[in-house]
Amino acid sequence: MLRLSVILILIISTFTSLKAQQSPIRYAIVGLTHSHVHWILGNLKTDAYEVVAIVEPNKALADRFAKQYKFPLEMVYETMDEMIQSKSPQAVLAFGTVYEHLEVVEKCAPKGIHVMVEKPLAVSLAHAKKMEALAKKNNIHLLTNYETTWYPTMHKTYEFLKANKIGELKKVIIRDGHKGPAKINLDPEFFEWLTDPVQNGGGAITDFGCYGANLMTWFMDGKKPVSVTAVTQQLQKENNPKVDDDATIILTYENSNAVLQPSWNWTIGRKDLEMYGLNGVIYADNSRHLRIKKSEGYDGFKEEKMDLKTLEKPFNDPFYFFAAVINNEVKLNPYDLSSLENNMITMKILDAAIRSAKSGKSVTLKQ
Repeated sequence: MLRLSVILILIISTFTSLKAQQSPIRYAIVGLTHSHVHWILGNLKTDAYEVVAIVEPNKALADRFAKQYKFPLEMVYETMDEMIQSKSPQAVLAFGTVYEHLEVVEKCAPKGIHVMVEKPLAVSLAHAKKMEALAKKNNIHLLTNYETTWYPTMHKTYEFLKANKIGELKKVIIRDGHKGPAKINLDPEFFEWLTDPVQNGGGAITDFGCYGANLMTWFMDGKKPVSVTAVTQQLQKENNPKVDDDATIILTYENSNAVLQPSWNWTIGRKDLEMYGLNGVIYADNSRHLRIKKSEGYDGFKEEKMDLKTLEKPFNDPFYFFAAVINNEVKLNPYDLSSLENNMITMKILDAAIRSAKSGKSVTLKQ
């Protein structure tokens, strides 16, 4: 009889454990002013996560989105403190200004609440260092979300690079951007802070320069560039009077280099790259289409084109991925695209690029 009781206890314990593991992660959204928030608002509840609260002091904005996405205004709070006390979320998704990322981590980390911010990690390297210290002290996950993290072409490029498909890496060109905030019909609340040097940390150099820095840190397995050289321009002074809207950033490594071209002046929106090795070139043209050219003679080549499938869940979606990390279903390795280690180096590259553009000189990074 005793043995049967023990078995029943073990079965109940196992069932309870499995049930707990299967419970959706409780997310809270902090801020609605970043237009990337539409991504999560369109899918507030899944088998992996559930958004239980939203923090947004702008009542008109909250009301507009509540009507658009049909969520009750009762789930919207004015402050993080009020929301945390009421709802006790396991994790927070930050969709406010980049400047506000630090405050989110300051509020959440001491309470053991995990945080995922939209790119870049922080408005400055100084803010990033404070966020890093808080995350490590309180043992929370602090992830950064980039659209390109979920592109199958970027993962295939990484796979080919590590498999030596194009030979030793020599040069990477990464282009990111669009026509400019004033020309793509952004939500007004997003436009207001995206073009503000305090709230965004800069213009195109931060908004899109972070993509290339993030990818290069991944491709290089966390190795920092030896030096960073950058120039910025203001090609739409009438639209972006306070910030740069075009940048060129050169990263020099020991045996290779990268040219990042973040801009609010691209005729067509783009997130693409070219990767040159000794024997071939990879062209990641967008999220799905990839080409690889193998060199033949002086200017000849053999080309293969690929139309890639969407990545498997949870690697195709930031919110499923974050839940999997929290549940220990996915191990986040150092220098992975979303990792804190990668994004601290990304912030060092951006900081050096901004200083280089202001001084007109190259900036050497400590190795």
